Amino acid sequence: MSLQSHILAEEQQYPGATGDFSWILSAISLSAKTIANKVRRARIDDVLGEHGESAQNVHGEQQQKLDVLANELIMRCLGDRANVGVLASEEDEEPRLLRARGEGGRYAVLFDPLDGSSNLDFCVGVGTIFSIIKLSDEHPTDAEAAILQQGVHQVAAGYVLYGSSVVLILTTGRGVHMFVLDQSIGSFVLVERDIKIPTVSKTYSVNEAYTDTFPPGYKQYLSWAHQEGYSSRYIGSMVADVHRTLLKGGVFLYPPTAQHPSGKLRLMYEANPMAMVIEQAGGKAINGETAICDMSPTGLHQRTSVILGSTEEVEHVQRFL
Repeated sequence: MSLQSHILAEEQQYPGATGDFSWILSAISLSAKTIANKVRRARIDDVLGEHGESAQNVHGEQQQKLDVLANELIMRCLGDRANVGVLASEEDEEPRLLRARGEGGRYAVLFDPLDGSSNLDFCVGVGTIFSIIKLSDEHPTDAEAAILQQGVHQVAAGYVLYGSSVVLILTTGRGVHMFVLDQSIGSFVLVERDIKIPTVSKTYSVNEAYTDTFPPGYKQYLSWAHQEGYSSRYIGSMVADVHRTLLKGGVFLYPPTAQHPSGKLRLMYEANPMAMVIEQAGGKAINGETAICDMSPTGLHQRTSVILGSTEEVEHVQRFL
């Protein structure tokens, strides 16, 4: 079954469905296939390296050529969909208001166009993360105010992993499904339905180089995990690390540090969509204190700490906090 066929079949279960999801997800699918082609040809085409000496995004991070290209591709593909009212990206300081709710803009799509792009030079898996929310008439001309909704209000979320294969993980609130790009037919096909994360797995994923700057509870957890014979698996690309955690279990951590006391990952277009995926697969996602999807956002680029994965493994970390 193709991605489009799957979405159409899902929509048939809702009598009032309008087909909006099919249009939005087809745009995400198209942009993902194009980005995947660029990633595969990264050393053939001139798409590796930094995007100019002074090119930085809103976070002060050096933009890679493919960051900019991926961002533009997604913006163009989604911008043509008449039901998309707002687009918000990690690479842009402000969200883009395309059309008001009254003009047909029923949805907003928030995304990280190319997570882990600094790893492209080394053929490490990178990915696109996306979150879809409904817009209301409450803030017709204020794009940022319109999208500052808790993660529990997401109507769909997922990611695309550009690795040894191109994998699309999707949830619309009815379980988590995995699609793989079949290059021979140019379509994402369903390969696994209703993924469930293992409840227990003695594996953790964290950048231990920053351990000295972690709060005491995280240090105590890592010490306990070492004593309990846990394995460490850290890739350094959130999409790849979370994908492995989703399929194999364990816990992914991005704690606060001295440099980023509130955490480093972005709530709206990284933590929220990943939390929805993990929760729909039966796992748990918290910021150390509360469920990530229950957090009230204060800005598009708000940062947070992240602990997500198998329920029991997240709770082990929670005990030390």
